[in-house]
Amino acid sequence: MDFTIDTYSQLLNALKTSGMDYHLRHDVDLRPFNSLRTARIEASMGMKATYYFRCVPESYNEEVIRRIASLGHEIGYHYESLTTCQGNMEAAYADFCRNLEKLRTLTEVRSICMHGSPRSPWDSRDLWKHYDYHALGIDYEPYLDTDFSRTLYLTDTGRRWDGHRVSVRDKIPQFQDEWERRGLVYHTTAQLIAQLTDSQSPLRTSGLSLLITTHPQRWNPFGFAYVKEWGLQHLKNVVKKVLVDKGGKK
Repeated sequence: MDFTIDTYSQLLNALKTSGMDYHLRHDVDLRPFNSLRTARIEASMGMKATYYFRCVPESYNEEVIRRIASLGHEIGYHYESLTTCQGNMEAAYADFCRNLEKLRTLTEVRSICMHGSPRSPWDSRDLWKHYDYHALGIDYEPYLDTDFSRTLYLTDTGRRWDGHRVSVRDKIPQFQDEWERRGLVYHTTAQLIAQLTDSQSPLRTSGLSLLITTHPQRWNPFGFAYVKEWGLQHLKNVVKKVLVDKGGKK
């Protein structure tokens, strides 16, 4: 059964023992206590990750942020300012700066990451066509500062590892076809684990580093939360597929 806590632990173990260079990133879109759970599992295995929190009630939880930081993980800002401010560039920058400083009252923040907001017509990364986040003491934005010619991007968007097909923004379009051609696209976590544990697999012999993104609200013990997340994500994927197809026809 995929996307359980046990499966996530198995993935971490395969990743840790693979010998590959990797960076773990988590987008805390919802259910922040799920993120605390995965943070504890990672810390118990001696692994570190970056947790990106939105500044909205369903994500932002000061207790959880402090506790995850205390485990040695990095805290980042999962910004969506152009969506929040309906495309107003000046208001979006002010919103970004205000939320960044709010997070920095809790812990150091030197990394940011765009929240996809698939139903929004605005891409918050466009903010940086007019402003410089480095001037705010930010070192890293994964979509903008990662060398994807040397780094494979793997994300559980859509509750699947090949979710770029139903994702509006959580993908790297200029490299997806090449990764697929090289056999570096997977559907299930079991397929990804099999690649990580096989020293002769296309993944292990690719020469690439890994940037792995998960959304901790998706990873649950089997039960009500698990079934609810499965059902909601299935509906979201249908909607996102429509949006992706519509965008491709423009």
